[in-house]
Amino acid sequence: MNRQLIFGTAYYYEYLPYDRMEEDFRMMTSAGINTIRIAESTWSTWEPSDGVFDFTYLHRVLKAAEKHGLSVIIGTPTYAIPSWLEKKYPDIMAETHDGTGRYGHRQIFDLTHPGYLFHCERIIRKMMEEAAPYTCVIGFQLDNETHPYDTCSPRAQERFANWLKERFPTVKALNQEMGLAYWSNSIDDWSDLPDIRGTINASLGAEYEAFQRNLVTEFLLWQRKIVDEYRRPEQFVTHNFDFEWRLSSFGLHPEVNQFDAACAVTVAGCDIYHPSEHALTGAEIAFGGAIAYALKQSNHLVLETQAQGNFGWLPYPGQLRLQAFAHFSSGADGISYWHWHSIHNAIESYWKGILSHDFSAGAVYQEVSLIGRELKRFSPKLLHLKKQNRTAIMVSSRSQAGLKWFPTCQQGDVPDRNYSDYLRWICDACYRLNIEYDIINDDFRDFEKYDVLIFPALYSAEESLSEAIRSYVKNGGHVIATFKSFFSDRYLKIYSDAQPHHLTECFGLTYDRFTKPVNVALHFESALCWEDTVFARSKQQDESTAYTANASTVSTTNASIASTASTSTAYTANTCTASTTNVPARDFQVRDWMELLQISTADILCTYAHPAWGGIPAVTRNRYGKGQAVYLGCCFEDDGLEQLLTELYREWNIPANTYHFPVIVRQGINRQGKQITYYMNFSDKEQRLPNQSGGTELFSGEYISRDREIALPPWDGKI
Repeated sequence: MNRQLIFGTAYYYEYLPYDRMEEDFRMMTSAGINTIRIAESTWSTWEPSDGVFDFTYLHRVLKAAEKHGLSVIIGTPTYAIPSWLEKKYPDIMAETHDGTGRYGHRQIFDLTHPGYLFHCERIIRKMMEEAAPYTCVIGFQLDNETHPYDTCSPRAQERFANWLKERFPTVKALNQEMGLAYWSNSIDDWSDLPDIRGTINASLGAEYEAFQRNLVTEFLLWQRKIVDEYRRPEQFVTHNFDFEWRLSSFGLHPEVNQFDAACAVTVAGCDIYHPSEHALTGAEIAFGGAIAYALKQSNHLVLETQAQGNFGWLPYPGQLRLQAFAHFSSGADGISYWHWHSIHNAIESYWKGILSHDFSAGAVYQEVSLIGRELKRFSPKLLHLKKQNRTAIMVSSRSQAGLKWFPTCQQGDVPDRNYSDYLRWICDACYRLNIEYDIINDDFRDFEKYDVLIFPALYSAEESLSEAIRSYVKNGGHVIATFKSFFSDRYLKIYSDAQPHHLTECFGLTYDRFTKPVNVALHFESALCWEDTVFARSKQQDESTAYTANASTVSTTNASIASTASTSTAYTANTCTASTTNVPARDFQVRDWMELLQISTADILCTYAHPAWGGIPAVTRNRYGKGQAVYLGCCFEDDGLEQLLTELYREWNIPANTYHFPVIVRQGINRQGKQITYYMNFSDKEQRLPNQSGGTELFSGEYISRDREIALPPWDGKI
């Protein structure tokens, strides 16, 4: 077990413009860097031609690392193939939906190609043999940010046919489950299965994507078995899982089922890149960290994050340290910067490292050194932080595929949003409210450990999951689900009964109409007080009859409602008799998607404000057994979501701190059983806040009592 947090950097000796390894390692150890990550991009250096091996650089780096007391993580060098391998096997490049790629870029080959796999195994075994004698090697990274690379070769599609045969006893069963009769797509024999790239059938297309995700799991497991033949018991195996990319790490990766693939590693790893300067919020760090922690339900490693990074990411003074705090507060047992120095050639020349192109000990290096000195002193108190969150947010690769095939925003809509947008809509609102959350996947059923379960856009949901949710709520749990949830089965076949499938009684509602909102607002109907509901339930209306607003007398204290509807079209506010304490001062714009809810037993929390849709329920809450189920029939502005979550958590008596972004507070229990609290200020202004629990500030050693105020300088934090 490590005694220190890993504080590392990627180091590729072959990238240096001249030999300066001794100086680099001296600077690293002086800065408190204790680990280097090497080798993942080095295949052409170690095997310059077929069967000719040269591990000179590997031995030089490992010998120098042992001399300087640096630990080493070695990556298998299989994600970027040498040019001679492409010449040997011209069909090694992946055939994709967009055609066949050309050599030059990384990760554009066919993962299923037998020639590729043969040479992968050979270079991995050679590398493991060469590295075996070195005690500085603490772990191995399998490949790098592995994806299926959209391989659609005849070989891959033949394997897909076998995948289908394992799941469907006959082609008739396949036709029925997938609905292939539509447009005469049904088949009479397995040999009739067409090229998957032309399918218009979402069920079949999404199943091929599930097959592709499984290729990644199989590939990493295959590498793990090879590595296991050589590694010592104390050496870990990891992989650097990445995320959906939006010029930075953003959402759930659509091409990898990371929860399945994590069975190939002993320690989960991830790569988290995020905006900096004034765009730094920490939300990407919290989101990525929550997924990485969930993969093994334990501490993880951030194997890549930025020091300077992409253009426009130069950190303000203090931000590097704040970012490190954020990673460790999510349960990371280490962080590693990409890269040690700025690269002098090729595509990543301006992805800047800890050192700039002149290798000087500049301002970024100085801040890294500050972090390194602090970690050297305080790692034992921060290592192996255990998270004990009471809210869980479910993710689903199949639901992500469902929203890809059936998006809420059609082509041409601005902005286009997908599954990850709605996932981050929920996750980021919780983050800003300092509601710490776990990420769980759709195979997870241990719900009783949580006070609140949230299901963002869970389009694909098996009946076993719906039944587990019903039981959880009936026994006293709290559920929040959004639009486009519980709509289809695992194969994206839409359920033919009332929506949400198998949960209409739990949520106390159904719906059969949905549309794109245009100039529609969300109107809060009450102060969300369950014991003193101020609105009578609307009666179910015939679908041909619009909802009629309840008769009304409204106290206008704090309730000067500002419509966000079109200025050319006024609407009449829903009428009610209500105390307006806590009623928001404005309505909130509805975005992308809206479902016209029809309630049976649910209470109305919000309605639509619109000339045609006005008064129709938009957000509801239902008592079911001992618990409550809340349903969000639309996506709306962030402020409205924060207001809703705040009121619900208050009403459910779920403990929460009162801080709000830019102050972020995160907690966990360390190895000594002590509560560790991170206070972070993601702004350029000092923040002063009351201390909610007395404790000793780590760096100063000062005890701060409950009645003392904590001062957080700009872009800084305390532990």
